Amino acid sequence: MKNIAIIPARSGSKGLKDKNILELNGKPLLAYSIIAAQESGLFDEIMVSTDSEIYAEIAKKWGASVPFLRSTENSTDKAGSWDVVKEVLINYKSLGKEYDTVTLLQPTSPLRTKEDIINAFETLENTSSDAVTSVCETDHSPLWCMTLDESRSLIEFRKNMADCPRQQLSTYYRFNGAIYIRRIGYNDNDIQILSNTETAYIMDRKHSIDIDTEIDFRIAECFMNL
Repeated sequence: MKNIAIIPARSGSKGLKDKNILELNGKPLLAYSIIAAQESGLFDEIMVSTDSEIYAEIAKKWGASVPFLRSTENSTDKAGSWDVVKEVLINYKSLGKEYDTVTLLQPTSPLRTKEDIINAFETLENTSSDAVTSVCETDHSPLWCMTLDESRSLIEFRKNMADCPRQQLSTYYRFNGAIYIRRIGYNDNDIQILSNTETAYIMDRKHSIDIDTEIDFRIAECFMNL
């Protein structure tokens, strides 16, 4: 199979300014995803999709390809990840390059390892799925969660909550944003990112840290220094 990894690194983050290139333990954040992809040995192309010349130069320094910048349309905070991916695949097709799979590796998951990527690909091959998406165990069971109205009353919640030891609760999982693998279908007029059948790849919670805020950044820093 021919495989492409796409690392989306838009500039202009609102929550944590320029988070995709902030230095984490001496490396820009996006470098960790580039390195993990390189070390997995699975990809024919490792591409960073960005709207910034500055980000592009940093990505190239760490060994990624940036043959074109992201369009203005897909550079807003409302642009969908799969719209970005499809734009990349269309541009590569115009260069005469087609792939069997695409793997989206968000740069905000710096503790994702090459082993995680390799194991996720093994899941794709062993299940014959169209898609594999990484998940991790939730920090707390949703059976112990609630919404609050203006009164902040806990009466109804106390009535309905699961009143049993944590060890007896079912295990719940959440999407962790680290790995999205999809098979690709090509025809004359369209490129299809397939997901009719989708399987979970379970990751360690430590590897699942997703950086959105300054606190997330410091937590990742701490784990890297253990």
